[in-house]
Amino acid sequence: MKNNQELFNATDEVAEKKYEPSYYKATSQTEKGLAVTHEQVSDVYVEGTSDENLVENTGENNM
Repeated sequence: MKNNQELFNATDEVAEKKYEPSYYKATSQTEKGLAVTHEQVSDVYVEGTSDENLVENTGENNM
């Protein structure tokens, strides 16, 4: 198991990064993970629900 300093350094690596489109071709596990997470969030945002169920838009305000 990693010691606390190694874990702290690993969290810093993740916290300092933001998504870049080039991460889809990256070799770093952190960058690949950010690319996959970005794609998942983007898909859910476009779909409209977090449970992957489609909601038919009837023109009504559903708030």
